[in-house]
Amino acid sequence: MDQPLEILTQALLDAARKAGANAADAIATRGSSLSIAVRGGALEQAERSEGVDVGLRVMIGQRQACVSASDISPATFVEMAERAVAMAREAPEDPGVAQAAPEEFARDRDLAALELTEDAAEPDPAILEQAAREAEAAALSVDGVSRTDRVGAGYGRQQLHIATSAGFVGGYERSQASLYAVAITGSGTQMERDYYGDARVFRADLDPPETVGRLAGERAVARRGARKPPMGSFPVLYDERISSSLVGHLLAAINGTAVVRGSSWLRDAMGEQLLPEGMSLIEEPLRPRLQSSRPFDAEGLPTATRAILRDGVLERWILDIATARKLGLQSTANAARGTSAPPSPSAGNVTLTQGTASREDLMAQMGTGLLVTSMIGSTINPTTGDYSRGAFGFWVEKGEIAYPVNECTIAGNLRDMLRNIVPANDARPHLSRVVPSLLVREMTLAGQ
Repeated sequence: MDQPLEILTQALLDAARKAGANAADAIATRGSSLSIAVRGGALEQAERSEGVDVGLRVMIGQRQACVSASDISPATFVEMAERAVAMAREAPEDPGVAQAAPEEFARDRDLAALELTEDAAEPDPAILEQAAREAEAAALSVDGVSRTDRVGAGYGRQQLHIATSAGFVGGYERSQASLYAVAITGSGTQMERDYYGDARVFRADLDPPETVGRLAGERAVARRGARKPPMGSFPVLYDERISSSLVGHLLAAINGTAVVRGSSWLRDAMGEQLLPEGMSLIEEPLRPRLQSSRPFDAEGLPTATRAILRDGVLERWILDIATARKLGLQSTANAARGTSAPPSPSAGNVTLTQGTASREDLMAQMGTGLLVTSMIGSTINPTTGDYSRGAFGFWVEKGEIAYPVNECTIAGNLRDMLRNIVPANDARPHLSRVVPSLLVREMTLAGQ
């Protein structure tokens, strides 16, 4: 019989105490996943996995060590604790090593309001296969699609439980359903591909298979005849499906780990205007039906909705307890953790202020420039913010799409790019990062 995760975490804490740890925290996860893939009307792959993983962090003074395992026998727990304690005694001192105190713990945890898991059994594999077949058929029905690369459906659940020697105990369960399609047009050196996919906590919220396949096919066909754009300085419009990457670079730069190391291009930017006036970036960890929502962070601190940037001005870093201590600040309840490493800061759900114009309105504003719909590669200088990425999309002339584009590079500096962005009004509200299409007024393009 499967042991409750809270029993496993308590057993790990007991083993750590007996092995000589001054303090410890434990994490246990139990998960299952089912994935189906089809190609050419035939089942290509069917996989199912499940398992339990546990992790233990022990602290001896200002020293710490982490160990993990997928074996949950009592003998393994004893060995894990002994090894972790031995490792901690040899580890260097770290002034950030600490746990949340009882008075800081998350108390009011309305898990039902977050709707992190659906009240339904895992779907039969035949149901997922049927959804994938329908999505593939819809993609192939689009005129100009030569074949699909891969079409798949998936479903998974994960339980998580955390316990600390300071007294925090808490856990929750998540579910996730997904459906995606990759379509191809043309052949040989003229082949182009594109995709569409959807992932939700509740299967009922997924886009219909016909929509997934059709959008993948239409996107692929729109890329026929792609060529390189001209070189020079032009405005660049980031489509909504990839615009969140710019916010991702911003979040990475204000992550406490990078700030502590002094390796961030925003290390001295607290209180600085980073976005245009009127734009804010709000963290919303309590939004329902989202994979990144959580009632408490990986150190047991309560999460809450609050601004990261307000009216364009940076108000706080993304911190866990360790990075906060090193900066002389308080944790922002952004600790995340796996079973094999200590907590580290990470941002969850964020929402960027939308504008009033549509993506087409911004295309009209830009006149001539590049609409980016996908990207490859990344060269980001973490200390200067210099930015260079491979891009695909469409060349825009007189505010209208002229032809598809591939094999070009866009470059700039993130500080300048973010300070001059113009948002559209097309952000999808069900995503973890709610970010609309973003127009950057000027970037360097290397194409022909």
